[in-house]
Amino acid sequence: MAGRDDAPRPTDAAWAEQLLDHLRPSADVGPVVDWLAAATGAAVCLYDDTGTVLAGTALPLERRLLADIAAGRLASAAAQDGGRHVRLVRVALPPPASAGVLALARTAPFDRRASDVVTRTATVLEVLLRAQETAAAGHRLERATADLRLAVLQLLMVEDVVAARRVAAGFWPGLLDTDTACVYVMETGPGDRDRLAEECRTATGERALVVRCPAVDAHVIVVAPRDAAGARLRALLRRRPGTYLGGSARQGLARTATAYGQAVSALAVARFRPGRAAVHAERTHPERLMDPAALRAWTARLLRPLDTLAHHTRAELLATTRLGLEFTAISAAKVLGVSRNTVRARMDRVEGLLHADFSDLTVRAAVHLALTAHMARTDDAPALIADGADAACLGDLLAGPALRTWAHDLLGRLDGDARDLRRTLRAWIAADGNAERAAGRLGVHAQTVRDHVRGAEPVLERQLLASGSDLYEVVLAHLAARDLAVPALPRTQPDLPGAPVHG
Repeated sequence: MAGRDDAPRPTDAAWAEQLLDHLRPSADVGPVVDWLAAATGAAVCLYDDTGTVLAGTALPLERRLLADIAAGRLASAAAQDGGRHVRLVRVALPPPASAGVLALARTAPFDRRASDVVTRTATVLEVLLRAQETAAAGHRLERATADLRLAVLQLLMVEDVVAARRVAAGFWPGLLDTDTACVYVMETGPGDRDRLAEECRTATGERALVVRCPAVDAHVIVVAPRDAAGARLRALLRRRPGTYLGGSARQGLARTATAYGQAVSALAVARFRPGRAAVHAERTHPERLMDPAALRAWTARLLRPLDTLAHHTRAELLATTRLGLEFTAISAAKVLGVSRNTVRARMDRVEGLLHADFSDLTVRAAVHLALTAHMARTDDAPALIADGADAACLGDLLAGPALRTWAHDLLGRLDGDARDLRRTLRAWIAADGNAERAAGRLGVHAQTVRDHVRGAEPVLERQLLASGSDLYEVVLAHLAARDLAVPALPRTQPDLPGAPVHG
């Protein structure tokens, strides 16, 4: 027990070696104080400059004497208090503290050997405390840098490229000097993400924005303005079993949210591939098969209620709604750095302005189509609608022969499966992605519905069980193939009495 004179103590030849053994990375002062107590047979306590105990057990000492030593008025002190012999030594502490006090008390006087052990231990404590502060400062800097990287990503996600460049310029000059970038998402096992993020930064030479995903604990997001980053991340992937890589097509920086969605979609495909990597295919997207003028007119008409809002409010609502449709409200909130209630409130406001029911999966797919078309524009000003174009409706957009051919080809991939995946998928979409309701309509178990939907994913090469572009493309395919009813959007009544409402 510490403080007993008869406690076994190290020999003169051994104590210095034992003390030096405590000088190792990440060592703490507590074990050193405990060792000193055992080596000297004393009760030991380490105080900071306020008299707070840093290690050991508090001793009944005169507070003024502690203050004099901590303030530097005394370097050390020795005293005898009744049957106790007390030794106090000043110990330098990292800023903002001035110094602390190492206090020892025992019944036997402090001989030369004991005094030498105390002096040397005080030096070791000073080294360890400085090392701890340096490590803590490094961790604080690392956290601050990580927060800045996340802030830049969040600004890009809401299309504020100017602010993102301004923040990035002071810490990573030239990082966002280009107008376009690819987004990659790497997935690793639990507990390995920090190391993966560090390896990504090393692989890209700090010429890419590497962010620990705020929404998914296993993901690292890499915004890569330069093409070389993709090859370096693939090389890193080959050295890391159990890691997957999904990449986007090259997008404008203002479309970082779109690129992120593409990368997540490609990541889902990568899990089925031997090489564990996939890049978002430049496949034929449904909006590219629609009449451009009609699509612009329909999009402008649908989003027209937002045109009366202040520019920043309109942009904030559109960006939040797009992310909210791509991911859950919780994930979107983490990506944007706001609360999930804020995400839901913004989406509720958009839902009300558009007179749209976001609980309907076909409505969500239609609004997602409009937001995708809106983001594809080169400017953010409300579109001017040509005479007669106001009659554009979703049904007309989906009726084009090219789009219908695409839809039949895509859904036709499911026809060869004996489980009738196409029937299950149609019922699941009609039930707004609710497996229990779809199972009730089909007369099967809900797990069967989930298994069928999951089985359709590799056939369609699209992720369905999570909201996002892949799912909405499949929904639009069902609408174009007339497997599901086209939702009536926008729902606002035309000015002319008795005029039909266009879908």
